[in-house]
Amino acid sequence: MFDHLFNSEPSYSEYNLPLHVVTSARRNTALTVLHHTMMALGLAAIAALGIMFIKPELNDQFQTFSPFYKEEADVADVPAPVSLATIATDTAATHEATLEEANLLGSARQQQSVTNWLAKRYHVSNDATNMLVSEAYLTAKEIKLDPLLILSVIAIESGFNPFAESPVGAQGLMQVMSKVHQEKFDDVGGVKAALNPVANIRVGAQILKEYVTRGGSIEAGLKLYVGAAISDSDGGYGNRVMAEYNRLKDVANGKSVPTITTVNSTATTTTKPDLIKVSDKHIEAEHIAAI
Repeated sequence: MFDHLFNSEPSYSEYNLPLHVVTSARRNTALTVLHHTMMALGLAAIAALGIMFIKPELNDQFQTFSPFYKEEADVADVPAPVSLATIATDTAATHEATLEEANLLGSARQQQSVTNWLAKRYHVSNDATNMLVSEAYLTAKEIKLDPLLILSVIAIESGFNPFAESPVGAQGLMQVMSKVHQEKFDDVGGVKAALNPVANIRVGAQILKEYVTRGGSIEAGLKLYVGAAISDSDGGYGNRVMAEYNRLKDVANGKSVPTITTVNSTATTTTKPDLIKVSDKHIEAEHIAAI
């Protein structure tokens, strides 16, 4: 009896035998079902591969049943990898463009120095001069032209008098021949805006940029601007503009440049006719400066 009570071995009495048999039967049934299922899936996969081999056009249809399938539209959304060379080139180009814009706009200190110097030199209020200088810098950034060159032309052409007019039709700060360049005023209110300081700077700077590009240099562009393209001399106009241009560059760079108060700040006219006869053809001077 004591052996029966303290026996650590499992008992396989007749009461436990039916439970053991039932468990074994269920396990064998599950294995059999799993075996048949795997066999069926394997046969289906083999059949699918056979069909795809015989009819390749069904390949795309079978791919849609895959959990790893992704539509082409989704794949197309993934950006193509960018090479390091492309990134370096784009970065260099952006940096160069940024430096160019920074040079054209200048710093706040440079603009202020230029404003103060011009106001004293041409006896114009600081507020008015600041507005003109700011517009010259903004226009220069848009058309990629040195703002100090624009201001130099204004200085020589009109002495910063926005209402200057010459007998031959040159008007405003940059003494634009509005009758010759009517189409350029279309975007700024028409030729009636020729005496508007902002409109005059925009149109005059655009003309100046075109002439500098056409002439291939600032000096050649100034000769075209003054209307002396077919003349041997521009009457010293280019030298006066370049001298003022160099002075303004020194001012912008922080150098001390004296203001010469004896400069004539009013617009005077030249004796050049607005019609020049060359080879029996009348050529209208595109611009006659007031100097």
